[in-house]
Amino acid sequence: MAREANRQEDGCRHRGIRGGREVSLPETPEQQSFYEAVGGHETFVRIVDGFYRGVADDPVLRPMYPEEDLEPAKERLLMFLEQYWGGPTTYSAQRGHPRLRMRHAPFHVNPDARDRWLAHMRAALDEVGLSPLHEETLWDYLSRAAHAMVNTFERTEIGPAAGTRADLPLTSEN
Repeated sequence: MAREANRQEDGCRHRGIRGGREVSLPETPEQQSFYEAVGGHETFVRIVDGFYRGVADDPVLRPMYPEEDLEPAKERLLMFLEQYWGGPTTYSAQRGHPRLRMRHAPFHVNPDARDRWLAHMRAALDEVGLSPLHEETLWDYLSRAAHAMVNTFERTEIGPAAGTRADLPLTSEN
């Protein structure tokens, strides 16, 4: 009770004895999460919308999304990014543990797909215009995550990296 009264009187969050003398630590504001520091939900919506504008027309990435409408994919990415960066935990509540590698295992994620994913994400981040520290922090994570999702080094048989039919191995079906 006396400590609480002292806290109210002098604005300190902790009082105690240290080295034989009484010390008080000043109140400090609670640390903001990355999510809050960059602008919260609105910022992540802008990033995800910008990213999927690029994906919508990408001949390699677009076929990886089973939905005709990209809205469900946009919602999943938004929930994931918000949760990862300290926002609402809606992703885990609705979908469980993220298990990114497992969830991406059915897709042909080669270096070309990774680079395209990163290019669209880079464009989205550039549109949003985060502070240099926040941009670098987010980009570092996204880049490492994208590299970790690569699950094959085989060419994608769609889009510009597919080559021509002459490049395909000869089989009786050609």
